[in-house]
Amino acid sequence: MRQAVVDRTTKETEIHVEILPEKTVAEINTGIGFFDHMLTALSVHGGFGLIVRVKGDLSVDCHHTIEDTGIVLGKAFHEALGDKGGIARYGSFYVPMDEALGFCALDISGRPYLVFDASFPEERIGGYDSCMTEEFMRAFAFNAGITLHLRAVYGKNSHHITEALYKALGHALKEAVMPLGEGTPLSTKGVL
Repeated sequence: MRQAVVDRTTKETEIHVEILPEKTVAEINTGIGFFDHMLTALSVHGGFGLIVRVKGDLSVDCHHTIEDTGIVLGKAFHEALGDKGGIARYGSFYVPMDEALGFCALDISGRPYLVFDASFPEERIGGYDSCMTEEFMRAFAFNAGITLHLRAVYGKNSHHITEALYKALGHALKEAVMPLGEGTPLSTKGVL
């Protein structure tokens, strides 16, 4: 994985993302406190530095800010992974968060797909709509070129369920980008 910087400006959002593979910094400011907390968890548990600055139309709601951040973060990961040569490619991880258990399995395949199996008892967590977890994950997976499966195995608290999923994603990504020492992608085809 290498450093990547991606900027995107629309009429709804202005987003700057940096992925720093050798750093442990997490500087996140999206204007949504809980979302900042989740992106920080993703960075810390993924073992990569992350800088995210977002100005979004929060007067409308949180949707554009969260989904568009997923788009830009996905594009940054796609750039950081290059031809995907020499990495483990697959990752999976369970994360317990108090009464909740989250699971993530992924394949850095170049074939984007999302399977999302989670429900949230509370509709909102601060300024974050719980349903936006799926929207963020879809935007991230499709723009990163990742086959992503996420499941809330169980849980009763939306904060804990959501945090378990973001942390599980971080750990699965960390596992998938581990270097294998070879320069070619892990594929029977020789390319992804």
